[in-house]
Amino acid sequence: MTTQAHAAARSQASGTTRALLACGVAAGPVYVGVVAAQVLTRDGFDLSRHPISLLSLGSLGWVQMADFVVAGLLSLAFAVGLRRVLHPGPAGTWAPPLVGVYGIGLVAGGVFVTDPALGFPPGAPSGMPDHLSWHAMVHAVAPPVAFTALVAAGFVFVRRFALLGRRGWAAYSAMTAGTALVLSIWPGQDGLSVRLAVAIVIAFAWTTAVAALLMREAGVSGAGAPRREMP
Repeated sequence: MTTQAHAAARSQASGTTRALLACGVAAGPVYVGVVAAQVLTRDGFDLSRHPISLLSLGSLGWVQMADFVVAGLLSLAFAVGLRRVLHPGPAGTWAPPLVGVYGIGLVAGGVFVTDPALGFPPGAPSGMPDHLSWHAMVHAVAPPVAFTALVAAGFVFVRRFALLGRRGWAAYSAMTAGTALVLSIWPGQDGLSVRLAVAIVIAFAWTTAVAALLMREAGVSGAGAPRREMP
């Protein structure tokens, strides 16, 4: 292969990497934007009482189902991009599969919907169901596992940024992972839906910021192969 052909192949590889990282930039705004629009417009939905998962029900439930799936697929693409820019090294070993688990969990949350509850969609029982359907049980497991994986990925990045001497990014990653974890495990049902929604927004804002950072760095590395850092 000629030198020119090698350069073209490296440029294509770098462009593919940036496109995969761009999926990580897009995942959060897409998910949060679609959820926010539904929270404001869906008849009978009250975020102070209803978890986001209930938006997958009713005549417009397909919107949130698609939102889960699209955000999950974008996150999976981001995981591939992470592998390309972080491998080899501890971050390259742990962060991509953790973000991949997050993506898979989002897809599962869209495919396997929860059961009607808490008066949503309109006409549903006012309380929680006595027995969960099989798909509701899958849904009940998938998002918590996915979110735990994303929080773990945040702590992986804390170490990476600290080793690189990027204290601001290390602190941001630590605050994001810690705050999201506390909000998700805080005891009590009062305000739970709001706390989880805030945790999701915080976590997705972080993934967007990190993806944008790595995307810029992939561009700075030039038309050659994506830059790989050991931490």
